[in-house]
Parts: sequence; C-alpha cells; structure tokens
Amino acid sequence: MSRRDQITMSEAEALAFLDEERTLVCATNGVRGWPHLMPLWYVVRDGTVWAWTFAKSQKVKNIERDPRVTIQVEAGETYPELRGVMLECEVRLHHDVEDVTALGLEIFQRYTPPKDGAAPDALTVDAVRKQASKRVGLEFVEVRRATWDHRKLAAGVY
Repeated sequence: MSRRDQITMSEAEALAFLDEERTLVCATNGVRGWPHLMPLWYVVRDGTVWAWTFAKSQKVKNIERDPRVTIQVEAGETYPELRGVMLECEVRLHHDVEDVTALGLEIFQRYTPPKDGAAPDALTVDAVRKQASKRVGLEFVEVRRATWDHRKLAAGVY
C-alpha cells in the first residue's frame, strides 16, 4: 500500500471531517486568469457541500463565466496532524429566494445555533429572508476528490 493510500480518507471520514470543520476556501477562475480565493461558511446536504454568497460578488461573476471551482477544507498545526478534503467541483447557482432562504437558515443554525436548541425565531427568519434576496446558493457538484489524514501514519514517520 502506498503512503498516499495510507492517508486517504474514506467517504465517512471525509463527511465527518467536513461536519466538524467550519470554513472552506473556494478558488474560482478570476477574470485576469489568476485564482480568486475566498473563505466561505458551508453546510453539507446529502453529501454535497453548499454555501451562499452575495449575488454581485466577484466569486459569483467568476462562476457565471466558468463554473469550475476547487474548494478545500484543512486542519492541523504540524505535519503529522494535517488533514483535509479538496474537491474539484462544478457550481450550480440557485437564485430562488425561498431556496436561498432555507439554505441561509441552515447556515445560520450551524454557525449561530440558538442556545436552547430551538428553531430560529421569526425575527431571525425575517433577517435571513432579507439577506436571501441579495444572495445566491452555491451547490458544489463534486467532480474529483483528494483527501489526506496524516494522523493515520505511524507516529514520527514523515
């Protein structure tokens, strides 16, 4: 077995990793030919990564021109702790305000959950709905995946 095979995450490990981490970096193809990198909060729906962003943002303009993106989520402070998921994707943009509102509420609940575990109140739903009218949903349709978890290697072997 190669070292690459030793550190590859299974599907379940990759999903668990994405569930515990908080920020992905999205690379779009910029207008001048340079990668455009931006952090995003995200949720995973049925194994697919989703995020939202402002409809007039540079990343959306880039995606409208070329829907191919690479997203990466990474963790670890030292080499033996490094782990991550990199996905080459084609992005589907979602404009429907109700769909974007539902996505925004999922993201809001993931990153700012109510202290008592209750559903968002009407004020929160209204605030998210107002934001949704200015945003788009980003569905990252996976084309290719690379994963790594250096913790799988024997201690001290790197």
